[in-house]
Amino acid sequence: MGMKGKVALGAVVGIVVIGAVSANAGNDSSDSTSSDKGSSASGQAKSGGSSGSSGSSKKGSAEAAEEKKVAFEGDGDFQVGSDIKPGTYRTTGNEDGMCYWERAKDSSGEMDSLLANDNVTGTSYVTVKASDKLFKSSDCNDWEAVDTKAKGSPAAKMSGDGGMFRVGADIAPGTYRSTGNEDDMCYWERTKDAEHGLESIIANDNVTGSAVVTISASDTYFKTSGCTDWKKTG
Repeated sequence: MGMKGKVALGAVVGIVVIGAVSANAGNDSSDSTSSDKGSSASGQAKSGGSSGSSGSSKKGSAEAAEEKKVAFEGDGDFQVGSDIKPGTYRTTGNEDGMCYWERAKDSSGEMDSLLANDNVTGTSYVTVKASDKLFKSSDCNDWEAVDTKAKGSPAAKMSGDGGMFRVGADIAPGTYRSTGNEDDMCYWERTKDAEHGLESIIANDNVTGSAVVTISASDTYFKTSGCTDWKKTG
């Protein structure tokens, strides 16, 4: 419950809308593979006893590969370097903004130790740096390691409350439109990395009514919350 009292820095970014528009979009574009917590759990559930046939051993290998995709659990404090390695991680399928994560420069628990944090609905990608000391996660689905070199099958539409999408892997670059948004609740963000600092933001906005945004091929992630679904128009 301690995390519920903290306001994610990302939420503040969502209200301060001015594009710290840096013309230099990120150049380390990432692409995705991985499965969610549910598939990992199903892999574990299926690992029953088998008779030593070659088909069974192949199935066992596939299940082991599924299990390995879970890097660490969605609840707990993790020391960087011993409990978890630096790298980019993803959590998916989170509901109602109850998932909270935090990157910290020490384990004092004080506000000035915070490097970045967020409350998540849907998916979040986070890059944990070697200089981070602690990663905290509460009420999130399990985190999986992301292969940033792997290619995906980018879509031309996305859920307006889906969280973060990797450009070129989850979604294709291009111009997207979201309509019928109410009361400035729709927030979008183009980012050059998954570190979640103010310097990560290329552009962002809070929108009422119709939102139109062009996602560049040089962007790395697109973040959306509280919006109606986005469809590619060009």
